[in-house]
Amino acid sequence: MSGIGGISGAGGGAGGLQQIMALRQQIIDRSQLLQQVRTPAAGAAEPAAPEAPANGFTSALKSALDNVNAVQENASKLSESYDKGEVTDIAKVMLARQESGVAFEATLQVRNKLLTAYQDIMRMGV
Repeated sequence: MSGIGGISGAGGGAGGLQQIMALRQQIIDRSQLLQQVRTPAAGAAEPAAPEAPANGFTSALKSALDNVNAVQENASKLSESYDKGEVTDIAKVMLARQESGVAFEATLQVRNKLLTAYQDIMRMGV
């Protein structure tokens, strides 16, 4: 009967894998947005151009942080439910915890890159 639990865990794992892939795609999209913001050679002549990417960047960053927060809350709820005995699929719980860890690590890497970029900008001479 443990094989049956493994099969249901694999189904939950596929959904978690899709969520991880979606999160990966969001990170790639945001990275491309950062590349566009970092190389504003074409948009430098237009004064209104910097406002649109800034608003797009802040909203993209906020939605990414909201998604990471939701993933972490889901993992926390599943862990608590497992501790209480309400959820019996350990694979689902472990996948949620791993997904939460990956999301947090990606967020931490983005924060480090932003901090490095900010420090580089502050060192520039005008």
